[in-house]
Amino acid sequence: MAFHDEIAEQALEWHRAGRAAALATVVETWGSAPRPVGSQLSVSGQGEIMGSVSGGCVEGAVVVEALESLEDGKPRILSFGVSDDEAFAVGLACGGTIRVLVEPVAAGSAGPALPVALLAELVEARAARRAVAVLTHLETWERRLVAEDDAPAIGQALGLGDDALAARFRSDKSGVEEGWFAAIHNPPLRMVVVGAVHIAQPLVAMARLCGYAPCLVDPRETFGAAHRFPGEEISHDWPDEALAAHGLDARTAVVTLTHDPKIDDPAIIAALRSPVFYLGCLGSVRTHARRVERLRAEGVSEAQIARIHAPVGLDIGAKSPAEIAVAVMAEITQSLRTRR
Repeated sequence: MAFHDEIAEQALEWHRAGRAAALATVVETWGSAPRPVGSQLSVSGQGEIMGSVSGGCVEGAVVVEALESLEDGKPRILSFGVSDDEAFAVGLACGGTIRVLVEPVAAGSAGPALPVALLAELVEARAARRAVAVLTHLETWERRLVAEDDAPAIGQALGLGDDALAARFRSDKSGVEEGWFAAIHNPPLRMVVVGAVHIAQPLVAMARLCGYAPCLVDPRETFGAAHRFPGEEISHDWPDEALAAHGLDARTAVVTLTHDPKIDDPAIIAALRSPVFYLGCLGSVRTHARRVERLRAEGVSEAQIARIHAPVGLDIGAKSPAEIAVAVMAEITQSLRTRR
């Protein structure tokens, strides 16, 4: 699971304000557990809470344990089973079981508590949109903050294999590997759609449903009108300026839809100079061939051109704007989840 709202940030704020804080994290689930692995709850020394580790059925007990952990400075792992009789009260069909790690935040690195320095590192990485994992050994309480780029080497060094941790980054799934709990903190997904055309309307809606924060870019204000895309972020700057202002990283997808080289090409070049995980461009095979010629003339390398998905979307025989949007969203998902 990626980015637990502002829960880590809240815990750090409470600690720095002298109010004490503990973090509770779902580390394992079985059956119809109400919240996925990686879900978090922060608890202040005054019993204030932010976040959730269940549908409400165990929060009270977790808060009590969190306050006790602040007293003795020791983390603990709690196990809760939700019986069939209680299931419907928390929205479960057939019960479930969860294990929750409760960690008091403490200054210094001595002892088993969660060091405030590590929590501050995590918050700083999240603010900078860096993909990191917090590794916690569930017996020794050793902890590490691991960047995604270092995941293969660290995973191998810890006996997890060279792909287990990297695979968790790709799939956005926290979990336990050989006694280590890996809490994945991937930056939120974003999508930049260049061209406020008809296809963009279902595409930005689907992007939101899939967990992306979409941004629409079109200097033609008639196309990128608020009434056509209610509630969406719309930029009327030229794409190269808009993308530079928006920022492009490895958790961003870019889709160009206008067919107009004056609009699409600057966006494509900007995307190819960045680490975006996906770049898709609307147009036929012939249209893309002409696009490639223009890009080569601009000095774009063959390796960069090979990153472009064109014609955009999986080949599912899509015809209507909504069907094309489905094909595009499917290809973006495939690129995200299977990338190496």
